[in-house]
Amino acid sequence: MKKRVLVTGGAGFLGSHLCARLLKQECEVLCVDNFFTGMRRNIEPLLGEPAFEVMRHDVTFPLYVEVDEIYNLACPASPIHYQRDPIQTTKTSVLGAINMLGLAKRLRVRILQASTSEVYGDPDVHPQTEDYRGLVNLAGPRACYDEGKRCTETLFYDYRRQHRLDIRVARIFNTYGPNMHPQDGRVVSTFIVQALKSEPITIFGSGAQTRSFCYVDDLIDGLTRLMNVPQDIDGPVNLGNPVEMTMAELGHLVISLTGSRSRLEFRPLPEDDPRQRRPDIARARQLLHWTPTVTLEEGLNKTIAYFDALLANPGEANKLVWKFAQ
Repeated sequence: MKKRVLVTGGAGFLGSHLCARLLKQECEVLCVDNFFTGMRRNIEPLLGEPAFEVMRHDVTFPLYVEVDEIYNLACPASPIHYQRDPIQTTKTSVLGAINMLGLAKRLRVRILQASTSEVYGDPDVHPQTEDYRGLVNLAGPRACYDEGKRCTETLFYDYRRQHRLDIRVARIFNTYGPNMHPQDGRVVSTFIVQALKSEPITIFGSGAQTRSFCYVDDLIDGLTRLMNVPQDIDGPVNLGNPVEMTMAELGHLVISLTGSRSRLEFRPLPEDDPRQRRPDIARARQLLHWTPTVTLEEGLNKTIAYFDALLANPGEANKLVWKFAQ
């Protein structure tokens, strides 16, 4: 009998790729999304699959379904999206976790939480290991996401202790690839769209701040390994690519790969923007036998091809801009 898997946020960037991977693994997939930031175009290739079902639902309200596993990915994940309605962002993280944990408790099934490297804040430990407790400004504009995810992790650990629930927590670092929204404000999508339009590449601050970028296929492989590893997992697991680079280096690389005439344009650094971000993935290597395999150049070329095709279809691109502006 096929395993029935619930993916909340299933029409989002990561969720849509996860749904596709689970279908390839011969699972039945229930994709749940309220389409606040998720896009129907992301899951259109899956709609003809008999084992794929879509439900429009907001996870801040209880959900009553029968499934064998739960991946809880529902939450706006880019600063532009989660700062549009910060109170709703916190509610989605916290109430969504309570509702999905309640469902997992009722069904006695394993549940995975998509947490984030943002729980580390602007870190003073580098690279970031899972036992680092973070440096987060709870009054800042990013706190709705950062603190929402931190509270979510607490709920997961308490459900494990109090109800012996089988939980998995993935701390996801910067991930990129096809199905990203062209105006989500993330650095990879922003740089690529600007380069393809020959617009200035906007660098915030000096460009010396660093990030580590994981291609989406590698990340989804890590998530499914974390869910399916047989032994009990106590605590979070970092998932990301440990190869680190500055924002200025990334800008020059995108210009080179696109053959763009764009130039770097420097702007003031936003409040609480982390200076550096790189995962220590020793735990993922040990427990999951996982390490990223897609090089940055290879992944960027695939992502550039996606955005190039999207921008070549003005009608489709305009629909996304309209949806984002609402």
